[in-house]
Amino acid sequence: MEKRSQWGTRAGFIFAAVGSAIGLGNIWRFPAVAYENGGGAFFIPYLFALLTAGIPILIMEFTMGQKYRGSAPLTFKRISKKTEWIGWWGVAVAFIISTYYSVIIAWSISYSVFSLKLSWGSDTEGFLFNDYLKLVDVPGHVGSLVPGVLIPLIIVWIIVLGILFKGVKKGIEMANRIFIPALVIIFIIIVIRAVTLPGAFVGLDAFFAPDMEAILKPGVWIAAYGQIFFSLSIAFAIMITYSSYLPKKSDITNNAFIVGFGNSGFELLAGIGVFAVLGFMSVQSGVSVDEVVAGGVGLAFVVFPAIINEFPALNGLFGFLFFLSLVLAGLTSLMSITETYVAGLVDKFKISRGKAVFYGGGLAALISFLYATQGGMYFLDTVDYFINQFGVAMLGLVEVVLIAWFLRKLGDFKSHANGISDIRLGSWWTISLSIITPIVMGYMMIGLFSENLLRKFPTDTGNYENYSDTFITFGGWAVAAAALLIGVLMSFSKWRTTDEEEDVEPKEEE
Repeated sequence: MEKRSQWGTRAGFIFAAVGSAIGLGNIWRFPAVAYENGGGAFFIPYLFALLTAGIPILIMEFTMGQKYRGSAPLTFKRISKKTEWIGWWGVAVAFIISTYYSVIIAWSISYSVFSLKLSWGSDTEGFLFNDYLKLVDVPGHVGSLVPGVLIPLIIVWIIVLGILFKGVKKGIEMANRIFIPALVIIFIIIVIRAVTLPGAFVGLDAFFAPDMEAILKPGVWIAAYGQIFFSLSIAFAIMITYSSYLPKKSDITNNAFIVGFGNSGFELLAGIGVFAVLGFMSVQSGVSVDEVVAGGVGLAFVVFPAIINEFPALNGLFGFLFFLSLVLAGLTSLMSITETYVAGLVDKFKISRGKAVFYGGGLAALISFLYATQGGMYFLDTVDYFINQFGVAMLGLVEVVLIAWFLRKLGDFKSHANGISDIRLGSWWTISLSIITPIVMGYMMIGLFSENLLRKFPTDTGNYENYSDTFITFGGWAVAAAALLIGVLMSFSKWRTTDEEEDVEPKEEE
């Protein structure tokens, strides 16, 4: 057996980790969340959440992967054989996310082409749902495959699986060394163009204007923790897997701070660019900024094309650059998501990397075709909501509580990290993980379960997005539960061990 792969350089690891953290949510989720939760004042709870949850969990997961040198399932198995299922739960969550995340990247590829001739016309919403997605009227109906989505989706998987076939150093690291600088340069160009638009500072004023009363509301702090949690790629196997490829003496805490602040820096840059453009739109339309603010798919594929239509010059070029930035951000994240189950299969069944990419990535690609159908967007919307809230968030809470309270490993991890890192961990790290994060995440999960089980959604009229009980049950709850069930079942299968596995098994520190 080959020895475990390693990053070629420290910079290669940081590029890959930052690339995983910087995804579509940085561009289309953060600006809207910040605006809706106090504007400039939101950065106070956001920074607090970064320092008490985001970076501490990054340090914890970097330490776990680097110390135990395995995929998430193997890492948890080496910590305690009883906890292997948590690693597989994270892998299953990542697998499910990869099946629909790839489709959004495919949309972005299509829209980068559409932008060259502004093919979406004046009715950008009608173009997205009717002309491009050919959306069926009833959620739950699959319909036929949509070629305009299927073809770029196949391209996405060819790119990602091709990179993963090349391995950690020659594939993932090399790709991120190209994609991340390109993404940053492109987005800086977008921001420079955005802030020079008429009305840009109206949007920036709305984005940064602090509502200090907002930070007294518990919901704003929960939103800050939620944003940090979902944007850093923590708690679903990615960072454990990536850090397992680090050399044994690599600095941990420094890397975590660089990745954490790098991700937040890009989010701030995205907020500036997005709200500068929204300010332009509000001035052009003669309405207030809050009437044009949107997040998620609506912002990227409905609002932005409408804004691009109104640009005074170079509409097509700006549109192409914007959607290219979505493609690059999506690809770097999808690579990391897919790597979690590739690494898990290699470690568990001792198959070659090529076979793991073919079987794991191939299955994910086939399942993703569901979202390339006429009813695909409904499935995507529902699966995304439930797997994030009851997969990623729930898994993160369980992971932190297990490590801090039951296995009591924080002391061991702190000693390990301090022994090889420039920035030494103090009591802030253990207090954050053992007290602050469990309390905040526990409060968040109680709220989510009560909200969904009691069916009190923002509309107060029924299920999420008013979908039927049957669709919510099978398209939402069942998918989130399946990730947990798969995690448990995978932990019961036997490991195919080799002599080399024992060579990298870390001994407990004295």
